[in-house]
Amino acid sequence: MLGLRKTKKPDIIEELTAKEQVLSVADRRRGLDFLVAFFSRIRPGSKKGMQNASLNLQRELSFLYQDSLLLKNLQHAFLAQLINTNLTSVITESGIPLSRNFWQEFSARLKHKFLPPLLDENDFLYVVHRIFFRKTDFEWVETIPRETWIDFFERIGFSFRATDPRVQKQLLQSLKILSFQVAQLGLEKEIANYLKKEQQQQNPLVLQSYLVRDLEQLLEIGAESHDVSSLSASIKVVVAQCYNCISFIREGHTVRGASLNQTYLLILLANRLQRMEILLDILDLDHHFDTGRFVDFFRLIVRNENRKNSIREFVSQGTGYLAYQIAEHKGQKGGKYITSTRAEYWSMMWGAMSGGAIICFVAVIKNLLAVLHAPPFWQGFMYSVNYSVGFVAIEETHSTLATKQPAFTASAVASSLDTRKSSQHPNLYNLAVTVAKVSRSQFASFTGNLLIVFPGTFLLAWVYHWLTGSKIAEGEAAINLLRDQHPWQSLSLLYACNTGVFLFLSGIIAGYVQNKIQYSRIAERMVRHPVLRVSFSGERLQKIAQYIESHAGAIIGNVALGFFLGMSSSIQKIFGLPFDIRHITISAGNVAIGVYGVGIENINPVFLVTVIMGVLGIGFMNFIVSFALAFGVAVKSRGIRFREYKEFLGILGRYFRKSPLDFIRPRKRLTEAEPA
Repeated sequence: MLGLRKTKKPDIIEELTAKEQVLSVADRRRGLDFLVAFFSRIRPGSKKGMQNASLNLQRELSFLYQDSLLLKNLQHAFLAQLINTNLTSVITESGIPLSRNFWQEFSARLKHKFLPPLLDENDFLYVVHRIFFRKTDFEWVETIPRETWIDFFERIGFSFRATDPRVQKQLLQSLKILSFQVAQLGLEKEIANYLKKEQQQQNPLVLQSYLVRDLEQLLEIGAESHDVSSLSASIKVVVAQCYNCISFIREGHTVRGASLNQTYLLILLANRLQRMEILLDILDLDHHFDTGRFVDFFRLIVRNENRKNSIREFVSQGTGYLAYQIAEHKGQKGGKYITSTRAEYWSMMWGAMSGGAIICFVAVIKNLLAVLHAPPFWQGFMYSVNYSVGFVAIEETHSTLATKQPAFTASAVASSLDTRKSSQHPNLYNLAVTVAKVSRSQFASFTGNLLIVFPGTFLLAWVYHWLTGSKIAEGEAAINLLRDQHPWQSLSLLYACNTGVFLFLSGIIAGYVQNKIQYSRIAERMVRHPVLRVSFSGERLQKIAQYIESHAGAIIGNVALGFFLGMSSSIQKIFGLPFDIRHITISAGNVAIGVYGVGIENINPVFLVTVIMGVLGIGFMNFIVSFALAFGVAVKSRGIRFREYKEFLGILGRYFRKSPLDFIRPRKRLTEAEPA
């Protein structure tokens, strides 16, 4: 027997086909084995002709049309699981966080990551885990087109399950559980207090539970199908109103802000309402079943069970909408940094020149502080205060700092692709025009900053020399100021990337604080504060509260940026790490001080041009890193998938070739106006 090849044991599908046997609906174990074998034929494999899951399912679908025995066995295998297992958990729990608090659910998932919970064999979730046992099964399930899955489930007559009283009872129980949970969540302060006035008096999230109870009574007494259908239609209307409640709260986030816990509760509500819609579609007895909605639910269940202990996915889902609100606050402000007309363009240029004038003083004071040779921490602290005061001054005078724009304009650009705001496909040509507007606005602000910073700081260095008789920096110190901006004699371009990260983080902080202030209703609380009310007049207190509501986010973001930049050199000195920052306007000021200290006649022209090019390179790295990070967050938080807009780069390229000057200045004549 040693030379004989081991023959492959036939699977249960082949065995039943060979014997022309029909599975018993009561035999759950063999029915499950049948389903495992059937879906194994769809799962992509290394064998020839098995690599594509979609083609595999289409092939099996054609067999189902040809082989009535295979179809009947597949139907019985499904029915055996549906009537002999507990369906409640898969409907009411799978993919829906069970904890009422974000951090409780996070902790539970962390524990289950190391020691997964036990599954009862009588639970339908056990069936899902047996069939889709690989952690990557959700990937091929989702690659199969939705229409192909619809054909598959319609072929096996999956809607038949509602007619079986055993299945109907479980579905009704699941509907009741979800209904009670929705009502309970609807009474939470973070939900109920943010509804419209009329919704607070007649809360649809609570009202639906009464109607579901009426539906249960109709089904229990075997009422006429038209009565059940009519009541089901009423419940669906109320469920639609529940969705409107969620939308109203989310739309109000731009004005009122959002919290992580409220965002989490809204996710719980939306998940449960989606499940209720599926159950109502089955129980309404109108003989119409939305197979597409069931397919979405089926794919979701497979993903949820494959990824149910994924901490990354849970955090991404829970924080994604909060990130969206932060991006929205940044996007609103980003609109002021995007110019359309020549008047706006020159206004941006003048604002940038004003910002450059402030940076001249910041650069001079920073170099004077360096002469003090204070301990690393205190020197970094003084640098930070200097930067913070300068950035806040720019904000309060409505001036412009070029490097702060990307963190805000990125969100504004991403919002044009936001499907939450419009169901229509975005106009990609108009998006290309928006990119051109951002480009020229950025060019105007960089140009305005540098036009003032170079000569302005040089002039201040001369004034300081004239008043004190000594230069701010001279000799080796002045040469080092130039060398530190050199693109290859220093790590200036790498350090510029660090600055880009800090610019991005400061934008996030500004958006988060602005969101928190609005959500916590800080202005209203200040106006009603018992001590403040007697300390200030009503009008003055109102102005203070409005100022904090409008400016606190930006001020804290600027202070954060100041400390990020100021303390970075201290990290290098304390820990001995090659870590520092390069900011285009500060670097330009340092170059001006270095040139004055050395004397322009003593500098090799090629070296000086290279240093100036290095400053421009620093600006480019500041911009590209900050914009890329901010745009990535804005795109991800909005659920935008760039693979759906592959043609955009081609449109942008053609627009650039046709009108390259649009990317650096606006058009002159109205007849050449860009599309809206």
